Amino acid sequence: MDGVELLIATAVLAVGTFAFRFAGPVLRSRVKLTPRAERLMALAAVVLLAALVAVSALTEGHGFAGIARPAGVLVAGVLAWRKAPFALVVVAAAATAALLRLAGVP
Repeated sequence: MDGVELLIATAVLAVGTFAFRFAGPVLRSRVKLTPRAERLMALAAVVLLAALVAVSALTEGHGFAGIARPAGVLVAGVLAWRKAPFALVVVAAAATAALLRLAGVP
């Protein structure tokens, strides 16, 4: 892909992203969803976020990321669930993964 194609692809993606973001507030007053559909859409957002976290935590490239990264994510999840400060969550997760890797755990 040369420079012109890259610029065109970037512009198309930017316009598409803007259109999706603009359509939400514009269509919100025109499209009425049932309460069940609204609950399902909220649940779908949570499921997609959980899937993204799982894939990011468990894989690297096309293979398994090892034990250290999922262990760090697990520590972060527990601390976030316990409502720990964000900085502590990040530092504890990074420290967990780093210490496990230092100990030779992949």
